[in-house]
Amino acid sequence: MKKLSPTPLASALHEFFGEYLPQLRGMSPHTLHSYRDGLKLLLRFVSTKGRQDPARLDFDDIGVQDVLSFLQHLEIDRHNVAATRNVRLAGIHSFFRFLAGRHPERLEQCQQILSIPFKRAQTRAVEYLEFAEIEAVLAAIDRSKPDGRRDYALLVTMFNTGTRAQEVISVRPCDLQLQKPQHVRLFGKGRKERLIPLWPETAALHGMLLVERKVEPTSREPLFRNHRGEPLTRFGVRYLLSKYCARAKVGSPTLAKKRLHPHSMRHYAEFQTMPSKVSANGQRP
Repeated sequence: MKKLSPTPLASALHEFFGEYLPQLRGMSPHTLHSYRDGLKLLLRFVSTKGRQDPARLDFDDIGVQDVLSFLQHLEIDRHNVAATRNVRLAGIHSFFRFLAGRHPERLEQCQQILSIPFKRAQTRAVEYLEFAEIEAVLAAIDRSKPDGRRDYALLVTMFNTGTRAQEVISVRPCDLQLQKPQHVRLFGKGRKERLIPLWPETAALHGMLLVERKVEPTSREPLFRNHRGEPLTRFGVRYLLSKYCARAKVGSPTLAKKRLHPHSMRHYAEFQTMPSKVSANGQRP
């Protein structure tokens, strides 16, 4: 089989993700993943539309009309909201802005794509959890199983610190201070670093999780992992919250009326009050 030579588009994408974003721009892994996912969807859409092998795509295959059709596809076929559409467009803009500087012969094409405007997105109020609702969610977790004990520690950490989903899945054992003063080191948007106090019960949960999983406190690998040993994802955190909220609705009907999101926990954390049913022993509270 004849070996394919990289197209100019393939080479540009390799430089964009391999050097430009992480090294020259210093973008966070979260931004890299977001841009990668958006451009992956665009390439898949263009290749399917033109019935082409994705490995053979080049600059001429992605014009302004192709990008406009792709954005329409996101909203109509994939049912993405305007905010998600705008995130995908931001990644496309970033790539073609980079491309304009590397391939000036493509400047007109880049300018046309960069002229595509963002769509005004209607913001919705983020729901928050009441004290009793948090207790119901925690009580819905079966801590007799290892995954349940992990989930309990994960959600208690989010309630305690008000961390974003991306921040909590990035926590490593070396980021934890489990002796007084107990705290966790978090890395947020723009790689901003901050220290957040931990409740003694939260610190105890982390200590038991490290012992159970035989993880050294100095480890620099992500603490929260799935049953395959892979780091949890943001989507995994959202799934876990939805699962336990669904279980908790039986005893807390008010949860059924709320559209919850991992960000909901940040609103509760402003009060920094420990739910009475948080416990650090191995039994279900």
